[in-house]
Amino acid sequence: MPDATPEGVGAIDADTDDADRERALRAGLEDYELGDEDLTLLDRELDEDDDAAPEAPLPVLAVVGRPNVGKSTLVNRILGRREAVTEDKPGVTRDRVSYPAEWAGKNFTLVDTGGWEVDVAGIEARVAEQAEVAIELADAVVFVVDAVVGPTATDERVVRLLRRSGKPVVLCANKVDGASGEADAQTLWSLGLGEPYPVSALHGRGTGDLLEAAVKALPEKSAHGELRPEGPRRVALVGRPNVGKSSLLNKVAGSERVVVDEIAGTTRDPVDELVLLKGQPWWFVDTAGIRRRVHQTRGADFYASLRTQAAIEKAEVAVVLLDASVPMTEQDTRVISQVVDAGRALVIAYNKWDLMDEDRRRYLEREFDRELVQVQWAPRVNVSARTGWHTDRLVPALERSLGSWDKRIPTGRLNAFLGDLVAEHPHPLRGGKQSRILFATQASTRPPRFVLFATGFIEAGYRRFVERRLREEFGFEGTPIEISVRVREKRKR
Repeated sequence: MPDATPEGVGAIDADTDDADRERALRAGLEDYELGDEDLTLLDRELDEDDDAAPEAPLPVLAVVGRPNVGKSTLVNRILGRREAVTEDKPGVTRDRVSYPAEWAGKNFTLVDTGGWEVDVAGIEARVAEQAEVAIELADAVVFVVDAVVGPTATDERVVRLLRRSGKPVVLCANKVDGASGEADAQTLWSLGLGEPYPVSALHGRGTGDLLEAAVKALPEKSAHGELRPEGPRRVALVGRPNVGKSSLLNKVAGSERVVVDEIAGTTRDPVDELVLLKGQPWWFVDTAGIRRRVHQTRGADFYASLRTQAAIEKAEVAVVLLDASVPMTEQDTRVISQVVDAGRALVIAYNKWDLMDEDRRRYLEREFDRELVQVQWAPRVNVSARTGWHTDRLVPALERSLGSWDKRIPTGRLNAFLGDLVAEHPHPLRGGKQSRILFATQASTRPPRFVLFATGFIEAGYRRFVERRLREEFGFEGTPIEISVRVREKRKR
């Protein structure tokens, strides 16, 4: 007798089972101690419109101050990771650099700026102009002052600038590393900007109170933020010097857009070019080559390396070019690590394929398996930037990586998958106890970030195992995956 089950009923039943399991697991979490941040994450995860484009632009918070007061260090502290370049000397930051940030459930755009100085010329004057633009385009400002030095004439000039702008200002008294520095912070009342918040950006002391005040100063609806346009995706071309990035951009653009020379390091500033490939527009960004020891470079080369890092941060996907005709170097693996650490989608392109002999081609596959074992998930293309050979294969690889970067797994399906996985391969015993995964949710995309609620510590090896199986099950090709664990204990009765 033929099967009378209507088409699609099996899939509906599977979705129902996944939803039932999700509800049961979520109910089980009520027996465990959950903080406000946990509840916010779970409530946001329930929102059906989470994948929709935001209805309004995010509010903008600018961090300003004179040079070397710790603005970039504070930015890194707020972000919870080393995004902005810092060094113990003034003038490291030059451009306005924006980062997506979040505090206490509120999302906003955080803008790091160069140091503001008076009566300067040349590049320092342009840096100061950029800081003024940042104030103009912000909804609120964090003004950073060195509490150890105290208010200076430059600080007072910045205060006048801030008053003219009419923007809400939160005063940060930085470099207060202990109780003895609290008195130094109190001297900043003289600036007339209200209560100074004593902070140690380096060690994290007092940043919570500062951020609470800053978030309160931000409006619900931004007057200056911009919605991300639904336009071309941004592709950064990165690699070590002289690997062929500029040649590839010229080839895909169909014109001599950037200077190409045999001398390594020709490119210094990132160059944007709108390129039409297979009828689809893309923003390609040519970058300076990333050198082996950035901290040993000076002058233009040093700042070119910083701009390359910024270009990676602003891109959505990076094409890392490797010279296929020569063995991989430490620089090559460092470039790939920068892309992965930045959480960007990744495509690996072997350039100069036309220069390889047969022996080199046979060796290349083994070299990739040995040197790039951590990024086996990245799609690879073989190209020749000089002749244009196989450059048409870039678009399918970019689309696969970006599709994975944007991918969201339904919570019910995710927990059903993890439930089966843990049943087959439970976490190993540790100290006589076995950690158990209670619930999982995908906190965000771009890149995919997963949060596991567990009864105990989840070992790094088991996290890698979970990541590998996630890739096998859901096809996360071309994107890094972040997995964090929140250990929660049962409520005391």
